[in-house]
Amino acid sequence: MSTSPLRVGNASGFYGDRFSAFREMLEGGPLDVLTGDYLAELTMLILGRDRMKDPNGGYAKTFLRQMEQCLALAVEKRVRIVTNAGGLNPAGLAAALRALAARLGLPVRVAHVEGDELLARAGALGLGAPLTANAYLGAWGIAECLRAGADIVVTGRVTDASLVVGPAAAHFGWGREDWDCLAGAMAAGHVLECGAQATGGNYSFFTEIDVRRPGFPLAEIHADGTSIITKHEGSGGAVSVDTVLAQLLYEIGGARYAGPDVTARFDTVELTDVGRDRVRISGVRGEPPPPTLKVCLNRLGGFRNEMTFVLVGLDIEHKARLVREQFEAALPTPPRELHWTLVRTDREDAPTEEQAAAFLRVVAKDPEEKRVGRAFSGAAIELALASYPGFTMTTPPTDGLPYGVYTPAYVDAALVEHVAVPEEGARVVIPHAPRTLALAEVEPPPLPAPLPPGPIRRVPLGRIAAARSGDKGGTANIGLWVRTDAAWSWLAHTLTPELLRELLPEVQNLPLQRHLFPRLRGMNFVIDGLLGEGVSSSTRFDPQGKALGEWLRSRHVDVPEVLLLGIGA
Repeated sequence: MSTSPLRVGNASGFYGDRFSAFREMLEGGPLDVLTGDYLAELTMLILGRDRMKDPNGGYAKTFLRQMEQCLALAVEKRVRIVTNAGGLNPAGLAAALRALAARLGLPVRVAHVEGDELLARAGALGLGAPLTANAYLGAWGIAECLRAGADIVVTGRVTDASLVVGPAAAHFGWGREDWDCLAGAMAAGHVLECGAQATGGNYSFFTEIDVRRPGFPLAEIHADGTSIITKHEGSGGAVSVDTVLAQLLYEIGGARYAGPDVTARFDTVELTDVGRDRVRISGVRGEPPPPTLKVCLNRLGGFRNEMTFVLVGLDIEHKARLVREQFEAALPTPPRELHWTLVRTDREDAPTEEQAAAFLRVVAKDPEEKRVGRAFSGAAIELALASYPGFTMTTPPTDGLPYGVYTPAYVDAALVEHVAVPEEGARVVIPHAPRTLALAEVEPPPLPAPLPPGPIRRVPLGRIAAARSGDKGGTANIGLWVRTDAAWSWLAHTLTPELLRELLPEVQNLPLQRHLFPRLRGMNFVIDGLLGEGVSSSTRFDPQGKALGEWLRSRHVDVPEVLLLGIGA
């Protein structure tokens, strides 16, 4: 147990993130712990398909290659590593790391956490017959491994924030009911989990900072659960209240942000600028976690394929109608689903051919591969000399590919065994939370006083508001925030669910909720069903909703002129 701050860095926000980040973080400055987040709903599907090909696979191979380059450096600098790169096979990755350490001649203790895998019991638990079934475990297995002396801890499906909460709990000796401390570390973990998104990546006001190569973030966590988000000196990007807030509002729901160890009250979070590239997170209140654990289920949904026709010049609508009729008539057996989208990127009297072009996209989905394979793509190519003038395509003939469907489920935490394996042959069962509290909606906060009437101007919403959007399966989230109290007063009264439906016609008939965060001058919209059955299955142009917030910012609204003074709007 220690009272000195714990410096926890991040070097990966997803499977495929910057390969060099581990070395950059180890060489860039002092750290106690370096984390790597590799898992998302789609990643679990990818790893599930890998495991079908190789029963010994199922983990993020990228991480193993990174350790081949960086493990000696981590040992030299005494930096412990905690990662969920174990995916569906944490024991397999732990064994591979031990073999790597032996080959490199490094004295490294490797531990892993298991128990999240529920596939063998899926039917008995009422989860059906999925390809993957993994419960989201918490931080205490990680903490147990670190207390036992592990240099590397590999997990399967734990919550992303647990990679930070576990080391903090071990370092400070927190108890299972230190809710506020755990919640503070959970907030820090949520900010770190997506890597450079906290240092200026995917940031609405990106023109204000240099984001050509943002560094990765780190948190200085204190014994009371408060933290300072920062980055290594000299690395790119920036850490500001806005960049931290952008990540804090990313892919959340309402005021209660639930995990397996604690529920953090995000409506209590306070962000304070305490120096260049230093932002304090404080005030976070914690509550007991819910009695259930979330489960990530993936199943194979069928096969899909897509083709894109390029339509140039005049009569775009007529060209689209012609080729659609020709194509559908040419299909030997129509797929179960055909989704057509005409993207009007063309402009009149265009000075370049690209600016005169529109795109007609067709996506096919079917349980049988043959209906969306070469018979589908070939039918499009065969029209090349017999369709609209200027016929061309952006896609060659291709085979159909399998797609997955993600579904969240919940099981009683008592039915899931959370196990720490601090060394080969040892097994420590981790008890679940001593107290739980069923999730309930928080009473909406009162609205601020409205702005007095005055002149208005019609401008894009993004002139004063920033946004960050993303996905949770078929649900899309849009977090928005503003920089002043006056702008917050206007935003809270103006951007209602009704106005959102007007600005984004796509969501008109979908269930949605608005959650307000007055302390952050922010709000979050949760839109159910916009992304269909999840990223792998979605036929939407932006299947993960990552650009949804930027679309919203581009829509024009009536803004009081007093809010536009001095911002060049």
